[in-house]
Amino acid sequence: MARTAVVTGGLSGIGAATAARLREDGVKVLTLDIAPGADLPADVTDPASVRAAAESAGEVDILVNSAGIVGPNAPLWEIPLDGWERVFAVNVRGTFNTCQAFVPGMIARGWGRVVNMASMAGKDGNPHMSPYSASKAAVIALTKSLGKELATTGVIANAVAPAVIETPMNADTGPEALAHITGLIPMRRVGRPAEVAELIAWLCSDKVSFSTGAIYDISGGRATY
Repeated sequence: MARTAVVTGGLSGIGAATAARLREDGVKVLTLDIAPGADLPADVTDPASVRAAAESAGEVDILVNSAGIVGPNAPLWEIPLDGWERVFAVNVRGTFNTCQAFVPGMIARGWGRVVNMASMAGKDGNPHMSPYSASKAAVIALTKSLGKELATTGVIANAVAPAVIETPMNADTGPEALAHITGLIPMRRVGRPAEVAELIAWLCSDKVSFSTGAIYDISGGRATY
């Protein structure tokens, strides 16, 4: 039976790579994005927009929450409030909104896969990236809670925590911050979107059945716990 996936932020970076990889597995993929050309044009920060997208999508078996922003690069005491709130609106509330919209249908059908995009920053805390780091820590905790709540439903929810990946999102990261976090990777290179997409595709499959609320590192050896 062909399954249907929604990939937020699906038109660029890890989201686009994931959409392509899932299609290789025969999954019907709907991209949800604010960028022109998305299958489901929607703003993840707006619950009404997300609910409308969910209604038009029909039955969805897989949700990959890849929409995200880095936000301001500065010491915490210099972060503008609107910058802090925008990062949380996209990275945390966006993930919350899509899970609320799509997970109940998965529960009703007795099968589903949710993969949330966390980050090594959510574990370690990257300097000059406090909004991003804190938001990804929130995504990790959200995923752990959701995984436990879904544990007997046939739906599993896990998160992926990449180190630096070569994406348009990181093109906006300040050179000093980018150099610091790249220097933490023992493999001495940034990751590729396709490498992350491979892990996500596995987490979206039937091959994963006894793991939920877990955080999967893909960090070139950076992860320490």
